[in-house]
Amino acid sequence: MICEIVTFPSPAGASREAVIEDARHVVARWQAEKELVRKHFVWSDDRTTLKGIYFWTSRAAAEAAHNEEWLQQAEKRIGTRPTIDYFDAFMIIDNAAGTVTEYPEDGAGA
Repeated sequence: MICEIVTFPSPAGASREAVIEDARHVVARWQAEKELVRKHFVWSDDRTTLKGIYFWTSRAAAEAAHNEEWLQQAEKRIGTRPTIDYFDAFMIIDNAAGTVTEYPEDGAGA
């Protein structure tokens, strides 16, 4: 399992409602990604930074979804290129589901 964190600045002075409304516009796009297991939308306490935290079946899937074309569109839209970090999500504890799942190093599993 791959955890991908995409970071970009939040719009200056944006309200929580405006940020949520903007996020609603991409729901269908991310639901259509068959290798996306989960996406979290988060906003820093100081309201300066937004992050998308994605869990993918593979790094290749993450890189395909956030390819150069996507990065250029994001940069045009927000005025700066988002940063992307990748992590090997080797274990996930899901208290809501009552599960603990370990994932192999190759990124397989979902």
